[in-house]
Amino acid sequence: MTEQMPAAVAAWHRVVESRDLAGLAPLLAPDVVFRSPAVHAPQNGPDITAAYLAAALAVLGPTIRYEREWYTPDGAVLEFHADLDGTAVHGVDMMRLDADGRIVEFTVMVRPLRGLNRLVEEMGKALAAQRPAA
Repeated sequence: MTEQMPAAVAAWHRVVESRDLAGLAPLLAPDVVFRSPAVHAPQNGPDITAAYLAAALAVLGPTIRYEREWYTPDGAVLEFHADLDGTAVHGVDMMRLDADGRIVEFTVMVRPLRGLNRLVEEMGKALAAQRPAA
């Protein structure tokens, strides 16, 4: 594995730290796929991926701490911890990058089950808040 952080990972860290969602769009390839631990089917496309990532930042962002990272020429794995009002969340974000350095796959894995259940609940609320009222 290479020691050099891919530009997309550095940009992702800037988005996480600033909570500036405008930084998401340039990171995502047009054919990006998002895989959530809470949703069985892959979510395809930059709009739905940005929605999930924005919800994750709203839910996990205040306490997320990236602790270890591993890089390859076409991707990265970022280990994180967060706290949801006393519920511990431990997970990894796995990114695969295209030749242009954009994210083509973003997969999230979370443990323990209690943390995942709480994350699913909070993500549902955050995603619902993004939808316009009917």
